[in-house]
Amino acid sequence: MSELKKIREGRNLTQEELAEKSGISVRTIQRIEAGTEPKGYTLKTLASTLDISEKELLIPIIQTEEIKIEEPILINEFETKKQISMVEEVEIVNSTLIKIINLSSLPFAWFPIANFLPPLLIMIFTKEKSQVAKEIISLQIFLAIVSPIIFLIVAFLKLGSASVMITMVGLTLANVFIILRNTYEIDKRQGLRYKLNFNII
Repeated sequence: MSELKKIREGRNLTQEELAEKSGISVRTIQRIEAGTEPKGYTLKTLASTLDISEKELLIPIIQTEEIKIEEPILINEFETKKQISMVEEVEIVNSTLIKIINLSSLPFAWFPIANFLPPLLIMIFTKEKSQVAKEIISLQIFLAIVSPIIFLIVAFLKLGSASVMITMVGLTLANVFIILRNTYEIDKRQGLRYKLNFNII
């Protein structure tokens, strides 16, 4: 059992709860607990979240890897390589490009029907198929569906032109806030503060 799993279970945290507290994805936590060594930002963030030293997370993982090297079973070597390559795929995120994808919705924040088009086009042309990019576009598509519905309900209730204007401004400001807050979180944690529990794309 990895040290991360021992510490997490000792504090009665599920993998999902640790992921939420740390901002590290559940998949990454699962791979670390399976024996992949955490590095850089991931190591520092987990140590900080659990209030332990970075060495406490590394020592058992090094021991686990030494045991695996001594074992003459080829299947374990293959599994380890597969896990390492999958972690590298998840953790290597181009945060600059992700921020550009997120911020590209700003010019159309006032026009929800088109707000998801710029990030979608950037994702297609740059071939940035990361989970975070999909979450950004899914959120904007959701807002593009919900915002006009809210706007039409207010207009249908005939509460006056002031109410319609306030609703339009409010929806625009809400979207601008979501975009800017998510940009901050991408820079800080390589994740989103506001996202759906499902992906539309």
